[in-house]
Amino acid sequence: MPSSRFIPVAAVLLGMLLPAAPAAVLPPKPSDFTINMVDGKTLTLRQYRGRPVVLAFILTYCSHCQMTVGVLAKLQKEYAPRGLQVVASAIESNAQAAVPNFIKNFAPPFPVGYNTGAAADSLIHPTGKLPMMPLLGFIDRQGVLRSQHEGEEPFFNDLEQNLRKEIEALFLPKK
Repeated sequence: MPSSRFIPVAAVLLGMLLPAAPAAVLPPKPSDFTINMVDGKTLTLRQYRGRPVVLAFILTYCSHCQMTVGVLAKLQKEYAPRGLQVVASAIESNAQAAVPNFIKNFAPPFPVGYNTGAAADSLIHPTGKLPMMPLLGFIDRQGVLRSQHEGEEPFFNDLEQNLRKEIEALFLPKK
């Protein structure tokens, strides 16, 4: 994996994550996560309650993140009529300055903002390990985090097919 995918401020990010928990255990509901938008407004996950959400934490300069955003853009257009909402948050140190160019260059059909505070507090990450980017969270209509994936996982080897499986699962009742 390219070293640019490692978060340069991993120590800070790890401090912002939820308390240590086994990787297989998901919280019943993500916090009401807020994303800063480039127009000065904020977006919260709460406003999408009742809709399945894919929450992507990205680095704007990461080619793996850029590719993932491209696939998510395609799937946002395809699944929007069924209610899917993709939301992305850049979490690098200069994210506020980087996001406008990212939006201009990649034109995602979903909101892309940034965070400078508790960036990934709605996802659990194994402690003692640097996170790989992107970090994806799949949240159902009730606001429950159903699954999560990070850039180093085999999930990203067949990205579009695996994203489709996760998105389709968001439309099914929780077992």
